[in-house]
Amino acid sequence: MKSFFLDPILDPQSIFSIFPLTLGQFFISKHRLFNRQEYKALKKYTYNAKDSDNKGKWWVVNAEGKVLGRLATTIASVLRGKHNPLFTPHADTGDSVVVINAEKIMLTGNKLEDKKYYRYSGFNGGLKTITAGKLLEKKPEDLIRFAVKGMLPKNKLGSKIFGKLKVYAGNQHPHEAQNPEDMNI
Repeated sequence: MKSFFLDPILDPQSIFSIFPLTLGQFFISKHRLFNRQEYKALKKYTYNAKDSDNKGKWWVVNAEGKVLGRLATTIASVLRGKHNPLFTPHADTGDSVVVINAEKIMLTGNKLEDKKYYRYSGFNGGLKTITAGKLLEKKPEDLIRFAVKGMLPKNKLGSKIFGKLKVYAGNQHPHEAQNPEDMNI
């Protein structure tokens, strides 16, 4: 490639008087003009993952002594796949999560008495409420499920992702065959 200043036809002073470019901008534009093949080879693209690209690791989370909301945000992020470099919003790129010791989860402040969960049968007078404290005694798994489900997308993808969450009240779970790894939160 010839040097620009040795080219007899193009004088640098005349070029700068016609085109008000700085010297750096001029050399960048000149490089792009003369090396179009190289420039085309440098095109970049964004990779969109498919569901089949996900290998799907399994994680075990011990909920003993953890705060419900902070635990739920981490679990929702892993289920959705936001920790994965292949994260794509429209695809399931997340991992499966098994939560143990759900009965030993903590709630801060007065949430055990003040926080209420509602369900409605659809009939008149069919609204039922339960406090977080009673739900923790009765079905501690549902406390974590409700918190995580509220943080997932409200569509078919969210339902599919939510199916990868397994919650157990005790410290035993039937998913040893999947070789889950411990997740430190």
